[in-house]
Amino acid sequence: MSIVALADDAKTSATSEVLQDIINRHGITLSNPTDASAYLVVLQSADVTAQLVDDLPDFIDPRLAPTPTASPRVCTRPSKSQDTFNCWSHHTSLRTSTPTSNILHGLKLAIKDNISVAGIPYTCGTFPQLANPKVGEYPLPSIDAVVVKRVLDADAEIIGTSTCENYSLTPMSYTSANGPVDNPWLRGYNAGGSSSGNACLLGLQRAKQLGVQGIPEIPYPDAALGGDQAGSIRLPASYCGVYGLKPTHGLVPYTGIAGLHPMIDHTGPMANTLEDIAKILTAIAGYDGIDPRCTAECPLRENVRQYHDELAAFSGATSDLKQLGKGMKVGIITEALTSPVTSSEVAKVVEEAAMKHFAAAGAIVDRVSVPMHLLAPAIWTAASRTHMSSLTCAGRPPDLLSHNMPHWAPQWPMSQEMFDLLTIANPAVPNIILAETFLTGKFSPAQQSKANRHVFQLRAAYDMALAEYDVLVLPTAPTVAPPMPNLNEGEGSVIEKMRIAVGSTNHTCPFNITGHPGLSLPCGWGRASGGTPWPATNRTGPEGWLPVGMQVVGRRWDEMTVLKAAKVFEAGGGGLGQWPGVA
Repeated sequence: MSIVALADDAKTSATSEVLQDIINRHGITLSNPTDASAYLVVLQSADVTAQLVDDLPDFIDPRLAPTPTASPRVCTRPSKSQDTFNCWSHHTSLRTSTPTSNILHGLKLAIKDNISVAGIPYTCGTFPQLANPKVGEYPLPSIDAVVVKRVLDADAEIIGTSTCENYSLTPMSYTSANGPVDNPWLRGYNAGGSSSGNACLLGLQRAKQLGVQGIPEIPYPDAALGGDQAGSIRLPASYCGVYGLKPTHGLVPYTGIAGLHPMIDHTGPMANTLEDIAKILTAIAGYDGIDPRCTAECPLRENVRQYHDELAAFSGATSDLKQLGKGMKVGIITEALTSPVTSSEVAKVVEEAAMKHFAAAGAIVDRVSVPMHLLAPAIWTAASRTHMSSLTCAGRPPDLLSHNMPHWAPQWPMSQEMFDLLTIANPAVPNIILAETFLTGKFSPAQQSKANRHVFQLRAAYDMALAEYDVLVLPTAPTVAPPMPNLNEGEGSVIEKMRIAVGSTNHTCPFNITGHPGLSLPCGWGRASGGTPWPATNRTGPEGWLPVGMQVVGRRWDEMTVLKAAKVFEAGGGGLGQWPGVA
């Protein structure tokens, strides 16, 4: 402990009364009253020292300086009359004037609006008065997130930021201050969250390709960057019938992105083709020297696998598609099929698609039991909820050194206005705040530590199955996309809004804590269910049919096998399939 000698003119708010209040709050007494003066000196020293650093000019790591672009960083807000699905946050057109590779040449990207793009308003899906309470306007980032810099360096064009859910904290798509994002196949149903805009934009493109009429004429990306803490890439990908990859934890730096908890934060690509997923992963993976999530296992940039080249070589290794998967072993997790939250229809679609299409390309497919899979959502909750709101809402820095975003300082503490706004828009945010207060009051850090140890146990359970099988397969989401809650002002209840999300991430959140890579790929169709959607008019597509997603999970740091398995599934005839509305 360092005690700084106080100058005669040093200003400190640490008084004897303040010290006594702190002692009282800890429920202790000083056995020797004369010790109070010594503790007061220590307190005053800490106050002056912390103030000294707080008074310094801010430091922004120069590695996060905005990438030079060929044209100015300007943007526009899309017209609501044109962007009727509320997919876009801001339109722009950014390409670097000095690309370092051409991996993503010609690719147009959308960036989820919790990822920093310098000069483009940053909303994180919430209201301007909560995002920037000092001025009530959305902040302008002064940095590019590492993944943004890397896609620009790879010669991609960023054409805008996409709608993200409020505080990036829901698996559904009705919470954004930008408005609800409808499912591209059936209005009135969720597109999934929190990467909702990305999934809807890509799904609309897919719907147009498969013959759906009335698709809006708006700018469409070829692919997108999203974020995933419990399924926020994979779940919307599943609901909208597109591809979405959550990489191994720490393979892709999270620097410059609003997080929920460092243990579960992931960023990764979404696209309509597996090849674009592989290209983007090549471009964004690898150590950045800043993000503590990138452990010693993370490859240096020069050692990152060329996923797109390896996938192309694998695909072209044989002209006989029935042999592409020869020797590959695929295990379908039994507990995911029989889980109480999984609909029988989704379980059937996923299992039959896996059995048929992997086998058609020569792979061996079987069921495998992982009993702990049913406990995984509880472990995810216990391991993250005791300090999620402090990290997400209060802006507390993680315990390991990290470079938080200089522009992001949302409303804290929770005010009555914040509580009222979010109770209507996204009650999941007040929920994590109230839950943290309760859990930290009831449980000691020993319980948190125990939950973390169970994460290692869960990881070992999946690793044991992956020692026998090359990949594991399960439904991405337990059901097809559910209907929107009642969004008429003052009518939708908190319990109605929250009930929709319950259980939706049961098959995705396990791999956020264990760190295994998970890819959602489209594998078929299921009937919409769950009540009358809101609104009941202006539908797109055939009444009642929505995509089903299959999740392919691999060994940690082995995205290549996951990509190969997906290609084997495609080679065996797997995919979204024919749109049910076409005879």
